[in-house]
Formats: sequence, C-alpha cells, structure tokens
Amino acid sequence: MTLTFERPDTSTVSATVDALCKTYGDRAVTSHAVREHHSHGEGMQDAGLPDVVVFPESNDEVASILRLCNQARIPVIAYGTGTSLEGHLKALYGGVCLDLSRMNRVLEVNAEDLDCRVQAGVTREQLNVDIRHTGLFFPIDPGANASIGGMSATRASGTNAVRYGTMRENILGLTVVTPEGRIIRTGTRAKKSSAGYDLTRLYIGSEGTLGIITEIQLRLFGVPERISAAVTQFEDVQSAVNAVITSMQLGIPMARIELLDEVQMDASIKYSKLEGFAIKPTLFMEFHGTEAYVSEQIELMKSITAENGGSDYRFADKPEERSKLWKARHDAYWAGMNYLPGKQAFSTDTCVPISRLADCVKAAKEEVAKSGLVCMIVGHVGDGNFHVLITFDPHSAEERERAEVAADRIAHIAIGMGGTCTGEHGIGIHKLDALKAEHGEAVDVMRTLKRALDPNNIMNPGKTIPMQ
Repeated sequence: MTLTFERPDTSTVSATVDALCKTYGDRAVTSHAVREHHSHGEGMQDAGLPDVVVFPESNDEVASILRLCNQARIPVIAYGTGTSLEGHLKALYGGVCLDLSRMNRVLEVNAEDLDCRVQAGVTREQLNVDIRHTGLFFPIDPGANASIGGMSATRASGTNAVRYGTMRENILGLTVVTPEGRIIRTGTRAKKSSAGYDLTRLYIGSEGTLGIITEIQLRLFGVPERISAAVTQFEDVQSAVNAVITSMQLGIPMARIELLDEVQMDASIKYSKLEGFAIKPTLFMEFHGTEAYVSEQIELMKSITAENGGSDYRFADKPEERSKLWKARHDAYWAGMNYLPGKQAFSTDTCVPISRLADCVKAAKEEVAKSGLVCMIVGHVGDGNFHVLITFDPHSAEERERAEVAADRIAHIAIGMGGTCTGEHGIGIHKLDALKAEHGEAVDVMRTLKRALDPNNIMNPGKTIPMQ
C-alpha cells in the first residue's frame, strides 16, 4: 500500500491563501520571515516553507481551516513552539502552517482529582506556573519549554520519565480536529476505561498526521515534600551505566537519573559555567518523596555508585541550586551545538531494555569512533533512553553523510537489541527507514489507518509513515 500527495496547482493554492487572509486578517501571514521561522524546528535547519501561517484562536477556527484545506487538497502542518528535532515542521509540499500558540488557556484544574484540561498552545512551564498555588505540578520535562500539544503529538518524554512516565501515561483524553473539520473528544477524566477503541493513544504520537490536537486532559501530581538533586562522576561511561542498571533493577524510585559523557561534560562546563566538575562521565540525579524516603534512596544510591567507582556526591537541595544544575542539563543540546564553532549537529534518540543499556552505549561509542566525528552522549538512562549528538561541517557533504550513516547504524543497533529508533523525539522525516526496520509489515497497517482517517493525505504529508 502506498500514500501519495501531489501539490495542488498554483491557482488553487493562491485562492486558498487569499481566502484565509480575508477571513483571518493579520492572523494569516505570508511574509517570508514568518514563513521561514515556521519552516523548521530546533533540529536540522533544512527549511521547507509553508505558503501561509495562520494563528487560530479556537477549535471552531481550526475546524474551519481544515475543512477549507481538505476541500482544496492543501497540506496542513501544526506548529507549537518549534522545538521538535526530526523535521516535523518542514512543509515538504508547502501548504498551511497552523500556529497554535494563541490557543494557550488552562481551561480547568480539578485539584481534588489530580487532573486538568489545557489548550494545545499552553507550554509546560506556563502550566506549572498556573497551577503552582494548588500544590500540584505536571512532571513531563523534555528540556525545552515545549507546548503541551506538541508534546502530545510527538509522545514526548524527558528527565522525569523514569518515575512519572511519558506523555502516553499522563494524558487522559484529547480534543482533536479531524482533516474534514470534525471536532471530536477522546477519553474521559476517569483513570481507566474499556469503552471502544483507544483513540486517545492513537492520536498521541501521531505527529500531526491524523488530525490537530487542540485540547489535552492531563494527569497532575502532588509536589513532593522533599526534592534533592545530586551529582556523581565516574572514570568511564560503562561504570556510570552499570550503576544506573543496578539501581533500576533494584527498583529504586529515582525521579531523574541523567548521563552526560566526558565530551558532553566538557561542552556543558564551558557553556553553562559549571564550576568544580571534572571532564568525566557524570550522573545527574534527583530524588522525590518524604524526608525519610529520600534519605533512604540517597543512601542506597551512594552504595551502588561507590561500588562502580563513583565520586562523592555533590548535593543541591535549595530550589535555586537545583534550577542551576538542571538548567545545565537542559542546555546540553545547545552546549553541544556550541562546542565546535561553525559545526552543525543532530541527535540520535535510541531506547533499549535496561539490561541492554551498557551494551548499546558501548556499541554507539564504537560506531561514532568509526565516523571520525566529534560526538557526545546524553540521556535519560533510567528508562534506557540516550542521545548521541553528532557534529559535522555543514559545508561538507561528505561529513554530513558520515554523520547520517553513524546515526542510522546506532538506530539499527538499538532495534537489534529489542529497542527503538526513537524514545521520545518521534519519526518526522529523519527516521522513516528506521521505522520500517523496527516495525516491518506493521507499517502497512499504519498506512491503512492514515488512509482511513486522512484519505486526502493533507495532514503533515510525508512525515511519520513512509509513503511506500
């Protein structure tokens, strides 16, 4: 089975753009600067410009735009904050970019039931500021201040996933606008349901290829009594990874456990002005719970890391100290991008069963050594997920090819170990071949779903599912 898309003729595109400009006025923008800004995310800067960027403010406006585009066979690409890494935002066939940033209201907070409902343009930082007075927080933290809609569409994860799960586990329901402009609601506020097909999980991670997510019902959690962050360093990556594996196998309920290899630490020390750290593989950890519970977790982790050659812990208990520490971790991508001036970089996103983590990290290190390129490793290793940031000269086609070959091989290494080519970034356009290697014949079933729900293939065409 194949998926096809042929860009409509110029007159049809022009008529659609004119109609949108007439209806939405200054909320439909055709300037080159705005279109270019919306043509890519934070990953590779290969641009694909949309014909127009529209800023809807309600479900009904999104539905009206989709009805118009579906009738004209014009592509539609949803845009949140532009932090995606896999080419999700590139308008391969032009079309309409829907910027949902103005749909940014927290619609309801049900503190007693530990849930809330937000519009897609709400960012994770905005949500946590808005609900701070309730004593609750939303834990999914991909690093960037991403929109909740974008995090849902890519099935995002982050530093807290080892304890709190990913977006998949923390979404109760959605409001979705279908390609033909129907507004549907999936899921309920109940913590479980056996009613019908699980459409919520179908749309989570669909990367804008099946419909536009406009509202999200989320789980919330109580702010822990005590939060303590700690850092320990190792002589080699294998020792650090072995400490992580042991802690996970023993069931220590870490909130966060992050790995930065020696190259990434060098980059982060310079970029984030980290003082007093050696250029060695490092674990950033965080413990949540009661005073007694956190103290118990820390003592257990101290014994595990000591057995693997870990250094004495450096603790950060005050909020400002923790913020500085985790900001350095969140800025690791930008630290890597600035490590070698003039270079570009892209990130792998492999995830494997925890027992294979050490093997996969070792194999990835060997693969990047073969490439001859400067690479660094950072990852949410508590759930087996890590990233290799591969740098290359953007003016050298040969270096870029070496980087792409290394990334592809690392993805296939993870798949061969029972893992996945992407733990949290999604497929976009960069991992289409790896998706086929990972899922085989199941990809054809995915195409069947795509054709059924988006028969005109207007929703972010060319992404997530290989055309053939």
